[in-house]
Amino acid sequence: MARATLEHINVTVSDPQATAELLCALFDWHVRWQGPSAMGGHTVHVGSDHEYLALYTPDSTPASPLSRTAIGGLNHVGVVVPDLEQAESRVVGAGFRPHNHADYAPGRRFYFNDGDGIEYEVVSYS
Repeated sequence: MARATLEHINVTVSDPQATAELLCALFDWHVRWQGPSAMGGHTVHVGSDHEYLALYTPDSTPASPLSRTAIGGLNHVGVVVPDLEQAESRVVGAGFRPHNHADYAPGRRFYFNDGDGIEYEVVSYS
C-alpha cells in the first residue's frame, strides 16, 4: 500500500466565509468548494488542490469547543510557508499577534490565534 497522506481537517468556526477569506489572504490559498453541510449548517473548503481545511458552522450555536488539553482537543493547525517573514507580516497586517517564535532543527516558526481562538503554527524549512 502507498503511504497515506492527509487530505483535510474539519474545524468548527463562527463564520466560515470570513475565516476562508483570511486564510486565502494569509497563505495564498483558494476556496475549493462551499455549500450546505450534510450535517446542516454551511462549510467552506479552503487550501490547495491537494489538501484543505473544512471550515464548518452549524445551523445552531455549537457547544463549547474542547480544550486543547482535553483528549480529542485541537492543539493547532500547522502551515508550511516558503517565507516566514512575509507570512508574519501578513498575520500582523491582518490584526493578529504572533507569539512563541522559535528556531529549531530543521526550521523556524511562530504561532497566532484567529478570531475563533484556533491556533496556527506557521513554519518554514527554508
